[in-house]
Amino acid sequence: MAGKYDLKTSPSGKFMFNLKAGNGQIILTSQLYESKAAAENGIESVRTNSPDDNRYERKVSKSNEPYFVLKAANGQVIGTSEMYSGNAAMENGIQSVKTNGPTAPVEDHA
Repeated sequence: MAGKYDLKTSPSGKFMFNLKAGNGQIILTSQLYESKAAAENGIESVRTNSPDDNRYERKVSKSNEPYFVLKAANGQVIGTSEMYSGNAAMENGIQSVKTNGPTAPVEDHA
């Protein structure tokens, strides 16, 4: 099973998306967007930027869990990962975004 973008409306009425791996696990969560069109542009930005390793910023949370953010060329954060148990798991998550991001279809639930 291939990955997919899950485009939806948040409880606050704004729009967001999750990129899910083939197993259904969320591998990247977007920010909240004011319009559906802006969220769709965010998906296109993930498609464009996800193959480039330089667009990933590897971080550590306050509770010492590794995670990453994917940034656009202008430095704006496009999406944030879940918290991982270790660096190897985080790198696997990045690889999954690189694999699924460019070609995953969109499921529109917005």
